[in-house]
Amino acid sequence: MAVVGALIYGAGLLMARIAEGPAMLVLGLGVTIGLAMSCTGSTIAMSLASRVVSPAARSFTMGAMSAAGSMGLLFASPLAQQMLARGGFELALASFAAVTALMLPMAWLAGRADRVPKDNANLANQSIGEALGEAGRHRGYLVMASAYFVCGLQLVFLTTHLPTYIAICGMPSSVAAATLVLIGVFNAIGSLTFGWLGGRYSRRYLLGGIYVLRSLIITVYFTSIPTPTTTMLFGALMGSLWLGVVPLVNGLVIQLFGIRYMATLVGVAFMSHQLGSFVGAFGGGLIYASLGSYEWAWRGAVIVGLLAGIAQMRMNIVPSPRLKGTEPAPLRA
Repeated sequence: MAVVGALIYGAGLLMARIAEGPAMLVLGLGVTIGLAMSCTGSTIAMSLASRVVSPAARSFTMGAMSAAGSMGLLFASPLAQQMLARGGFELALASFAAVTALMLPMAWLAGRADRVPKDNANLANQSIGEALGEAGRHRGYLVMASAYFVCGLQLVFLTTHLPTYIAICGMPSSVAAATLVLIGVFNAIGSLTFGWLGGRYSRRYLLGGIYVLRSLIITVYFTSIPTPTTTMLFGALMGSLWLGVVPLVNGLVIQLFGIRYMATLVGVAFMSHQLGSFVGAFGGGLIYASLGSYEWAWRGAVIVGLLAGIAQMRMNIVPSPRLKGTEPAPLRA
């Protein structure tokens, strides 16, 4: 699957490179690359890695992979800027298509994880439909997926509208750029940290704590007079809480349902995250266009964040009865 995804990814970039109109561009960058990402995203990588490490090492391993993805973004941004400056849009796309070639041998080697048994024998005959039905009836999973909606809303609201807010406050664009870089750097640190913590402490409390802390930090920043220093501090603090949710959500899915359909169930929950991302980006812009201020946008992000955090801390973490005797005992609630 990952090998096919890498090929589709490169094809999408090349389609955009030779596009002569908006339809071809949307087909390449939107449809084709969107399809490729579903085959090569962090959920697939974490599912593969979870099969080849011990249960005790799973959470930290997933945190490390999330951190690696963040560092990859830090590499990609300056590369894109250099290619755009030297040869324009076409050279940048061709360069990234070449970079995707590195994914092929890595995906091929990672595919060996498919040879590792996904679960014990008594779980092997469950169909994907049965797995989805089981998750849809689990209140804890539904709470976690709903909280993931809020995660996407908060993060994409900030990445989309924070640069505009910084400009409105009279600060130079370099402050926005530095803040986004700090988010990326501290995201790597936070992902590693929460991956490690998720292997030792209650994942539901850690997840809920992330949502609550984000909301409190957003409140402090938007209710104070922003300066370049406080804005970059805000970026560092938010970055440390950015994608630390990923190893925790993946770990909870394994705890509740096992490894076999982990990628599928996390992917379904991630659809909720992406819907929240749309609401955060579009809703924030709509509120600003209507009211001329981001006040009610950030207030809304804070309110739903606090509600999601509390609900997440109270989620049901009782594993499926199928897992009795097949997985290590869950961490304390």
